[in-house]
Amino acid sequence: MLGFVLQCMKKLRYIISDPEICHGKPVFKGTRVLVSDVLDLLAAGKDVEEILQEYPQLNEEMVREALEYAAMLVKREHVIEVSA
Repeated sequence: MLGFVLQCMKKLRYIISDPEICHGKPVFKGTRVLVSDVLDLLAAGKDVEEILQEYPQLNEEMVREALEYAAMLVKREHVIEVSA
């Protein structure tokens, strides 16, 4: 999984993961804004304009890339069924 995440990171323009920044969690380049925070806001029904008001250091393309990043991760997700 880590290899896949690193491969994804190479394709992304705005999202980075650096162990020295926010414990290596994905953030937007040049900020300490967690990608997961933006995804949480989108999941809660916030629109892009509302997110940009809350995080003026971001732009619309960055928010869209967060969705692309999440989609890439989900594509690699494997569900293992365990019977009780």
